[in-house]
Amino acid sequence: MTGSTAASFTADDYRARMERAAREAAEAGLAGLLVAPGPDLVWLTGYTPPAVTERLTLLVLTAGHDPVLVVPALEAPDARRAAGAPALTLCDWADGKDPYTAAATLLDASGRFGISDNAWALHLLALGKAMPGSSYTSLTEALPMLRAVKDAAELDLMTAAGAAADATFEEIRKVRFAGRREAEVAADLDRRLRSHGHQTVDFTIVASGPNGADPHHEAGDRVIERGDMVVLDFGGLKDGYGSDTSRTVHVGEPTEEERRVHDVVRAAQEAGFSAVRPGAACQDVDRAARAVIADAGYGEYFIHRTGHGIGVTTHEPPYMIEGEEQSLVPGMCFSVEPGIYLPGRFGVRIEDIVTVTEDGGRRLNTTSRELVIVE
Repeated sequence: MTGSTAASFTADDYRARMERAAREAAEAGLAGLLVAPGPDLVWLTGYTPPAVTERLTLLVLTAGHDPVLVVPALEAPDARRAAGAPALTLCDWADGKDPYTAAATLLDASGRFGISDNAWALHLLALGKAMPGSSYTSLTEALPMLRAVKDAAELDLMTAAGAAADATFEEIRKVRFAGRREAEVAADLDRRLRSHGHQTVDFTIVASGPNGADPHHEAGDRVIERGDMVVLDFGGLKDGYGSDTSRTVHVGEPTEEERRVHDVVRAAQEAGFSAVRPGAACQDVDRAARAVIADAGYGEYFIHRTGHGIGVTTHEPPYMIEGEEQSLVPGMCFSVEPGIYLPGRFGVRIEDIVTVTEDGGRRLNTTSRELVIVE
């Protein structure tokens, strides 16, 4: 996570986010929200604490009260420089003091609270000890849509991140693949994403030949050969917002079967995208894409969900999977990425990030979804 998000939004933007979160928590029957370091804290306040700290940092949000950030005294100067700091009251604590008692004084000791999914167990257990009558639920379970719907400024950042990933693909398709290790091509992807403005690169999957049947293959020392299908899946954060796209290329001319499988995945991806519209359920996107692959006889080889949300992280709720009945809402952003994975042979995946519009969907990735031939 980069600090660049803070420059994109004002204290008023963060104040509005915190007020909405506190209000939605109250509507969900919670006494408040407890937000630990991580993507929720960055989105709500613009503050990114040190990457590794055992000291308690906790944003306390309760309806009708000003938001309070409990923060170690030695980190308070950085917290005061965050873009959202003017909307916060800082409660700093010094080493040797009990931060959990300080946090407890801000809360209803018998209340039920939503807490960040990535909060340390150490801190959660200590809070429970300081407030023996309290109880907790995960923030994602309590407020799954908190970060899901993007405003206009966020959509602009998401669009720019998608365009940067597209520019990266247009460049990588022109490099030589045959005779090079997967890791070398992955390094090319990393450099190109950064050259197009990504501050963070989260993944650069280069899965050639039989490795393509592993959806999360780590690029390694396998030498790419002519005749290989190669799955490329890459993305990261640009100005605090995520990109994630997949295209499958072929080194030299593909076989008829390889073209057929790629065509099936391309049709499934189009069906998933066509299912995007306000009011549809997340699972409808999965059903539409999965039906195409199943009808073609490859159903057992589509082994993951059709999509995931994306925003200040590259994977977040909601998820496009059977059983997820959450309705699509304009401003939601998520991937549509069906695939077919034939063990020991090859794989194909095609992925775009899509945002829900007032009357359908809009792709944030616009590069060709045809099978690209590379050298």
